[in-house]
Amino acid sequence: MHPIDWLIVVGYLVWIVYDGLKRTKNSGEVEGYFLANRSLPWWAVGLTVMATQLSAITLVGGTGQGYADGMRFIQFYFGLPLAMVILSVTVVPFFYRARVYTAYEYLERRFDAKTRALASFLFLISRGLQCGTIISAPAVILAIVMGWNLAGTVVLLALPTVLFTMFGGVQAVTWTDVKQMVVIVAGVVAAVGFLIVGLAGEVSLGSALHIAGATGRMQAIDFKLDLRETYTFWSGLVGGLFLMLSYFGCDQSQVQRYLTARSVDEGRHSLLMSAFVKIPLQTLILLTGVLVFVFYLFTRPPMLFNRVYEARVRASDRAPEYEALEHAFGQAFDERREAARSYAAARGSGVSDRTATARATFVESNARLNAVRARARRLVQDVSGDSKYTDINFVFPTFVTTHLPIGLVGLIIAAIFAAATSSIAAELNSLATSTVIDFYKRHLRPDAPEGHYLFASKIATGVWGVLASIVALYAASLGSLIEVVNFFGSFFYGSLLGVFILAFAVPRATGRGAFWGLVVGMCAVLFVAWWASLLPFQDDSKRMLSFLWLNVVGATMVVAVGYGLSFSLKSRVSGQKSDL
Repeated sequence: MHPIDWLIVVGYLVWIVYDGLKRTKNSGEVEGYFLANRSLPWWAVGLTVMATQLSAITLVGGTGQGYADGMRFIQFYFGLPLAMVILSVTVVPFFYRARVYTAYEYLERRFDAKTRALASFLFLISRGLQCGTIISAPAVILAIVMGWNLAGTVVLLALPTVLFTMFGGVQAVTWTDVKQMVVIVAGVVAAVGFLIVGLAGEVSLGSALHIAGATGRMQAIDFKLDLRETYTFWSGLVGGLFLMLSYFGCDQSQVQRYLTARSVDEGRHSLLMSAFVKIPLQTLILLTGVLVFVFYLFTRPPMLFNRVYEARVRASDRAPEYEALEHAFGQAFDERREAARSYAAARGSGVSDRTATARATFVESNARLNAVRARARRLVQDVSGDSKYTDINFVFPTFVTTHLPIGLVGLIIAAIFAAATSSIAAELNSLATSTVIDFYKRHLRPDAPEGHYLFASKIATGVWGVLASIVALYAASLGSLIEVVNFFGSFFYGSLLGVFILAFAVPRATGRGAFWGLVVGMCAVLFVAWWASLLPFQDDSKRMLSFLWLNVVGATMVVAVGYGLSFSLKSRVSGQKSDL
């Protein structure tokens, strides 16, 4: 990178640490540190809700997903607006009026301590894994694209975030999130602007989108009912609804956000803000990836975007085979570029037969180039032994560092850092809150002074930062990171949603029923994930079910088993009383 770009990135990192550390108002007391004394305006809470979800995985993995697969991923969020409306009416006023620090505190009031402990434990495991994946997204990608050391990149991401989160608490997290959302949106808009201007010499924006549409990348909705497909209207609406209900309604990283609002109404407004803004913002991110695809129709892309794996192949005894593939890739690219130009010209002529022929020729040439890339990927997998190798996460950073002008590169890299640190900070803060409130204070030191709990929270934040950094070193080998993080969530979220449904909507539910329902629900999810070949170490080609449906499985099983056990136990107790 140019020194100006380095200056922008370093300046950004210094700024977020300084701004976070100075926002220590009311962080000397437990409620101020964890909940900002419930004093934050709805728009700030709404932005931090979005920033927590909009991680670097969304920015980097989302653009990569758009490049490789087009707009279909937007269906993943179809259940979000409905989930936000439901939660605004039910969960937000319930938690806010209960005056709890964590969502799991309420489970003890409603059921018992063991149900609270198990639910909180599952949250800590799932969120710890996801936090590591969120660190890994920019760390691994930037380490390869920029030639940085991986461990050093992880530290560069985690250390400043841990610092301002430890000392500033939730107030520092919220106000840095507000600023970071501005940086993220500015970076995405700048990238889209550059792409539109850059394509103007070849094709118009309308022609660019039509060309992308010829490859299926502009198909945003698929009504096919196939449980194996993750991105369909039905999986997004039903599976996505269950995922979003559990994520925003049962996950401490989100519940803690709207508990900081000034009132119930402002908490509701913060969620509804995400309901209206998230899908357009995600559409813009996916569209960025689609435009990068069109850009690389006219500017030759790398055959492989992951330079480390490419270097391994070149250093192996199969290097001649790789060089032959590169030659074939160059020929296929030249053919595709001319076919794309011909298709754009045919569209401009208005002659339908000519347009149809040119379109078919372009689609065929694109398929030939993809076949060469597929052979190159298989070669990498053979040489590296990594059966899950993919370079989807490296597409956007490679484009940024090789084609954007000076200054804009620094802005986009800073946006990637902003997306990462905003999510990392919120998750570390929620992990520390649940650790201290649900376990340390509840079971180990129930009567310690506030200063002791604040110190314990800062230590917990640092410990979780270290653990998440360790997870980060492993997570990137699991495939598309935006899918990996949502798989981790789907594995746990449905069961957690089920236990809260029992708490809120089933008056007859008992503590024993809820606890064993949660246990059985998690076992059922594990079995279904194994049966459907969804676990990370299984063969993806044998997948029988999309991971989104795990949310439905978990929630349904917990409610069914929890209600059944509660009903049978109450009936047994009533029978014993009548016998007496």
